[in-house]
Amino acid sequence: MGDDRLSTLFELRLQFMEAIRNSPASGAPEWPLDLSKKEDQQYIRDIALRGVEEMFEAIQHLKNWKPHRQTDVAEFDRDAFLEEIVDAFNYFFELFLLAGFTADDFFDMYVKKDKIIHRRLESGY
Repeated sequence: MGDDRLSTLFELRLQFMEAIRNSPASGAPEWPLDLSKKEDQQYIRDIALRGVEEMFEAIQHLKNWKPHRQTDVAEFDRDAFLEEIVDAFNYFFELFLLAGFTADDFFDMYVKKDKIIHRRLESGY
């Protein structure tokens, strides 16, 4: 496993992807994908949409978001909500790996983008 938590998450997803690819009749492509190719873009889009679907499953656990609702739903299944978000992140981690990005690539871009959005906030963007 990796030497930090983010690297470990990437490694766990990679191991799962390899197990799927090596299973009978998986149809999973070799990676990294060539994102200039139509079929590889279609595959990436399908994986991205799976992640979005999982996020929709997560928000189905939110019952008190309607501003016009007069009553509150007291129960909230925190574990189920978190599990759906984890499912979504698994697909999003897969996108990085399919495109040939590493945990370091993700981290570096995250830090770069964080600086950009803070500058925008400070400048009234």
